[in-house]
Amino acid sequence: MSQIVSLHAGEGSLVWERREDGSPLWRHFGPRVTVGDIFAIADTRTPASYSLDKDVPFSLAPPAGLGWFGPAAVVLRRDGHALAPFFDRSSVTATETFIHIVSNDPVTGAELEQQFEVSGGAFVCRAIVRNIGSAPIGIDWLASTTLPLPSVAREIVSWRGRHNAELVECREAMPQHAWVREVRRGMSGHGGAAGLFVLDEGATFHAGTARALQLAWSGDSRIAVERDDEGFWTLSAGAVLQPGEVTLAPGESWQAPDAIFTVSTTGRNGAASAFHDAVRARINWPGGTMRPRPVHLNSWEACYFDHDEQRIIALAEAAASVGVERFILDDGWFRGRNDDTAGLGDWTPDPRKFPQGLGPLARRVNALGMEFGLWVEPEMINPDSDLYRAHPDWALALPDRTRPTARNQLVLDLRRTDVRDYLFDCIDALLRDLPITYLKWDHNRDLAPAGGAAQIRGTYDLFARVRAAHPAVEIEACAGGGGRNDAGMADHCHRYWTSDNIDAVSRISIQRGFLAFLPPEVMGSHIAASPAHATGRRHSLAFRAAMAMCGHLGVEMDPRTLSAEERDELAEWISFHKQWRDLLHGSRVWLGEGADGVVWQAQGTSAECLLFVIRNDPPQDRRPQPLPLPFLEPGMWDVRLLRIAGGDAGHAAHSASLFDAMKADPVALDAGWLSANGLPLPPAKAETVTLFHLRKRG
Repeated sequence: MSQIVSLHAGEGSLVWERREDGSPLWRHFGPRVTVGDIFAIADTRTPASYSLDKDVPFSLAPPAGLGWFGPAAVVLRRDGHALAPFFDRSSVTATETFIHIVSNDPVTGAELEQQFEVSGGAFVCRAIVRNIGSAPIGIDWLASTTLPLPSVAREIVSWRGRHNAELVECREAMPQHAWVREVRRGMSGHGGAAGLFVLDEGATFHAGTARALQLAWSGDSRIAVERDDEGFWTLSAGAVLQPGEVTLAPGESWQAPDAIFTVSTTGRNGAASAFHDAVRARINWPGGTMRPRPVHLNSWEACYFDHDEQRIIALAEAAASVGVERFILDDGWFRGRNDDTAGLGDWTPDPRKFPQGLGPLARRVNALGMEFGLWVEPEMINPDSDLYRAHPDWALALPDRTRPTARNQLVLDLRRTDVRDYLFDCIDALLRDLPITYLKWDHNRDLAPAGGAAQIRGTYDLFARVRAAHPAVEIEACAGGGGRNDAGMADHCHRYWTSDNIDAVSRISIQRGFLAFLPPEVMGSHIAASPAHATGRRHSLAFRAAMAMCGHLGVEMDPRTLSAEERDELAEWISFHKQWRDLLHGSRVWLGEGADGVVWQAQGTSAECLLFVIRNDPPQDRRPQPLPLPFLEPGMWDVRLLRIAGGDAGHAAHSASLFDAMKADPVALDAGWLSANGLPLPPAKAETVTLFHLRKRG
């Protein structure tokens, strides 16, 4: 019998076979199994034609170039020549929640350390290469993890995107050769987290086996699924390194980004839930725990760069009048910043706009009962700035090459300690001088050149220094909207700006893509103006507000532009969100699809939730079909129809006695019936959200 090592999290198991002459062999990455004495893999692998005489099964550190023809776990070089590491000595330390594997190659002098840790229903893998030899070693690739995917896998779900069109879902059959998702923009990009879902035959949102992975990394990345000629696939993921970027002197090491992965036997929703809990475990909340998420008003779309103290104070007063709890002053407040051509790098208030600095504004915001937040973009610099004129060498650039700008800006070289010191001093001075509780930290261009992993690690270092010096300050990650929404930022931030596109229809798919990897309480979702600035489309205030309810609520408009009736409606929606945010945040999320173009999501616990039934297009059927709710726990549930948001123009939609009763009082329905037959739905027009409250009895 073989020597087996296993690790279990949620609905999944990892199983390896130990051996004396190499790193452990993969035996299982899939649904949870009970592991006892099982047959050795060598007892099942018959000789195969046109194969090496000595069998080379898939291991944790496959020996590329020495009989393994799949993806390598590590690619090394020395003096310009490729090395072929063979990790033939391994030690394994195991507990119920942690596996530690150290493998050595005495020929190359490389040591590979791999750590697998349970985080809720997910696994977190860390890979480290250490130079234990006497000569330098270059690293071209270190996979955060390599995983086996079985022959029963049928489909890959991933996301792509661009600015203002983030998180477009892509569904593709398992490849006959290889499938690759590679990002080379210097950040994780508008396709969202570096990740994917792999579905077995018949897997849905609610049922079937799903395997999923995401990298906790904010830079260039590569994820590949490659078919082996034996009939299974290998999944590899890691950071893309620049040529020659990492060279280890004797005694030095380099760690790959964390890989978070999970197995769900309850479909995509189970995998997403495991991701949410793993990301929550990374977030360092001020005071140690998440407090109720304050409702925001962000000034950007209300005034863009057109700032003066009295105008901003009037905007803050309007925000307070509708129930906003945190006011964020966006781009345009600092010296020389009248448009996007100048000022980045000069982080002091513009004396023409704010003659006494930002202190009077911040104090007025506080006096109105709101917290004060500020927009910054520390990693960027305008050529038209005092900082660039003093330090043109601080910009990230290639020798003897032109410096391509984007949004009229360059990128600061955060690989440099002096650059990070300068930026820390600027941010530290602002946070010491002003009652700032929140920073919206932006990043408004792709990196060209990228700066490699060292640029990202420098950025992480700056975030960590700011957080250590000001632990009570929350930070929002923004990168042209959703360009850096990944689990790596969760180590440093408390909120993500999901997209600069706040159009309520666009947000349906964008927010569902976000929730595949990250939890709702960190998903910035604002009530936009109408027409939407990104698309020009008009939507009812109720529809815009209901779509924003699903995440961390904010307002991205000037309430003074609304009629008195609309201001009252906005205030009522903000009050409604405050009533339910404890249920919406820190909770489970279930996504699904109904008949006739309906999509839905539920947020809450196993005993209570809010259900959002979303209709984008006009219905094609005469009457709405019942909506099956397969996630409900068995028993009787009280169901109340809270409101139908949107679809206000023209004739009112028809109703029926059940829906009239549901509006007045909860109606008791059995979970078995709701799962098998479905929840009856009232008629809804296009661009409508129907909200239900469900609570289990007993």
